[in-house]
Amino acid sequence: MFTGIVRDLGRVVERGGKGLLILTERLSITPGDSIAVNGVCLTAIEVQGKQVRFDLSRETWERTALGDLRPGDLVNLEPALRLGESLGGHLVLGHVDTVGRVAAIIPRGGEKVVHIAFPAKYSPLVVEKGSVAVDGISLTPFGVEDGSFRVAIVPYTWESTNLKRRRPGDRVNLEFDIIGKYLRSWREP
Repeated sequence: MFTGIVRDLGRVVERGGKGLLILTERLSITPGDSIAVNGVCLTAIEVQGKQVRFDLSRETWERTALGDLRPGDLVNLEPALRLGESLGGHLVLGHVDTVGRVAAIIPRGGEKVVHIAFPAKYSPLVVEKGSVAVDGISLTPFGVEDGSFRVAIVPYTWESTNLKRRRPGDRVNLEFDIIGKYLRSWREP
């Protein structure tokens, strides 16, 4: 389980075959650790210095935007939450619900407003002023419409995550709030 609070910006060293090789400057990772990479829960299988290798299943390649990554790309990294640590963001499982697209990035004062479009069938899972993880970042949606929402990004988050490299048209991993998903599942026959 994760919180949506990015702890390091990693860099893709290699993408190919069954996995990813990521360089992390700030995290101490050992084989077997669960790490959210752009919001996707992956298991570290090999660590060589500051480089970490992750295997990805076919399901993960097909259901996430990790297949878009190229060497040199920045990725948001977060180690799994440990009992007793501050939650900080919201409960994030690292199980991507769908892939959305950056529709627009609008400067507003010192912040940025990022407009995200996604398949409309997921609209019931987005709640105004609720929680959503965008590439693993815990954010608060507003301006929610059928198949889209906006998020306001403060300067610290902009500079500390891969959002600063995003452009309109880029694909992003979306995980909607787990509480909302369970409530919806409970209400449906």
